[in-house]
Amino acid sequence: MKRIRVDDLPWEESVSPKGRFHSFYRNLSLALGGKRDVGTAGGGHPFDVQIRRVPPGASVCPFHVHGSQWEFFLVSSGEATIRCDDETAVVSAGDAFLHPPGTAHKISNTGTEDFVFIVIADNPSGENCFYPDSGKWMVKPARKVFRPTETDYFDGEE
Repeated sequence: MKRIRVDDLPWEESVSPKGRFHSFYRNLSLALGGKRDVGTAGGGHPFDVQIRRVPPGASVCPFHVHGSQWEFFLVSSGEATIRCDDETAVVSAGDAFLHPPGTAHKISNTGTEDFVFIVIADNPSGENCFYPDSGKWMVKPARKVFRPTETDYFDGEE
């Protein structure tokens, strides 16, 4: 049995160029031998588990919607505002919530202390994300981000 001590894992940092999106994370699944974004078809685990810590005033990532991934969240400490589709809600320690595929969401720490939560996501292969505010797409496992341009269905085929 592979076992880890969560407190022994280092906090890794994710920050955007201007700092609007900023968080620290401990990726428990990877520490237990999982593989990122490939699911069981690629030799990974059937789900990913992370602990995230978000400083006051920061967001985890841009507003986005998963094509096939489910995410379950359990709040450990702090307070945040969740933007979900066309509504917002404030969550705090002890709250749990779920984002099924097709639900646009964003987590922003609107409190005065670090916002800490556990996220458990299923790990589908061939996942994609759409970013409604910016019109971008991301495909996994390549993690390529792009903006498509519209074209005719038969363009370049004949």
